Amino acid sequence: MLIGHVAVALGAKRASPKTSFGTLLLAAQWPDLIWPLFLMLGWERVRIVPDITAVSPLDFTSYPLSHSLLADFGWGLLFAGIYLIIKKNKRGAFVIGACVISHWLLDFISHRADLPIYPGSHLVGLGLWHSVSATLLVEGGLFVACARIYSKSTRPKDKIGEYSFKTFIAVLVLIYLFSLMAPPPPSVNAVEWTGVFSWFFIAWAYWLDDHRPPVTPPPPGIEPVN
Repeated sequence: MLIGHVAVALGAKRASPKTSFGTLLLAAQWPDLIWPLFLMLGWERVRIVPDITAVSPLDFTSYPLSHSLLADFGWGLLFAGIYLIIKKNKRGAFVIGACVISHWLLDFISHRADLPIYPGSHLVGLGLWHSVSATLLVEGGLFVACARIYSKSTRPKDKIGEYSFKTFIAVLVLIYLFSLMAPPPPSVNAVEWTGVFSWFFIAWAYWLDDHRPPVTPPPPGIEPVN
């Protein structure tokens, strides 16, 4: 999933308000952020096979270091541990670890049977990507719901907080829809550099979250003003 992983980070803001959306997005997207770097290093492999699924033309021939369940569990523990050491926030550490592991779970739903449980294991995947309409319904619905959760869990403190968030959502939706309609990428190298470009959205998420502090709940017994 593409915007599905972003959706997890958006929704996780309610579970851990003190954690930056940038950090949550970094965690939820981590396997896809390191994957193009591993491709460039020759540690993992992908092929372009048009129509291998209705949504994605990529044949993930080998990516156990970034996308196996065991590896993602390890990455999740690493992320959670580093965050706990730096921020001393147990709740945030747990949520971050869960965001990393959620990546494999969402991919398991969407990918065909190409995901390893551990390096060298049999491959699994439910194949949601074989149907464009089902993908739009599931992934699009998740994204809309979690974008609403984020917007209700935070408030813009200035115009940047208001319009940067709206632009962020709009750009992601446009990229997502374009990816569904666009022809297959011309080369694996193009796939690699497109993946590297994804780091831009991490920086953007940190920036917009700085301008959207979490909504402070009213003290017990006091009704919020509508």
